[in-house]
Amino acid sequence: MVTKSYTVKGMTCGHCVGAVSGEVGALPGVERVDVELATGEVTVTSERPLDPGSVRAAVEEAGYELGDER
Repeated sequence: MVTKSYTVKGMTCGHCVGAVSGEVGALPGVERVDVELATGEVTVTSERPLDPGSVRAAVEEAGYELGDER
């Protein structure tokens, strides 16, 4: 298992959390997505390392902006 954390900009409510969780969680190999609304931190656990472009595209599809990887 691989765990990476990212900052997502623009989330303000529970709907935002659900949208980001749903899009990122649909990426192949993703096992778990944890979103901390207050800080914008999104932690993704996957079977293997994810392509950063795929994560960015999923976050953008949800309507938000991917910041830094932590």
